[in-house]
Amino acid sequence: MSDAVGPGDLVLCVNAAPNHVTGQPVPLVAGETYRVLDVMEFACPCGRSDALLDVGVGFAWCQTRFRLLPKPKARARTRRATVPRKKENV
Repeated sequence: MSDAVGPGDLVLCVNAAPNHVTGQPVPLVAGETYRVLDVMEFACPCGRSDALLDVGVGFAWCQTRFRLLPKPKARARTRRATVPRKKENV
């Protein structure tokens, strides 16, 4: 997944279990989306992933805690043009 994930991507937290190395509770919330700030190409100590993701919460998290969300598609919007109002002389 580290090849697909880059800075600025949105990821969904799917695993907010305690830290699998230390057993400490994590500040992540399952079901919340986070923006990736940095991808660190270090193998996670658990051996399940080849990169750690920095999402701005805590330090860096194993990428197995997240799923990449699809990029939003651009949609064309029609905007109403503002027409200047005519002033009536009294």
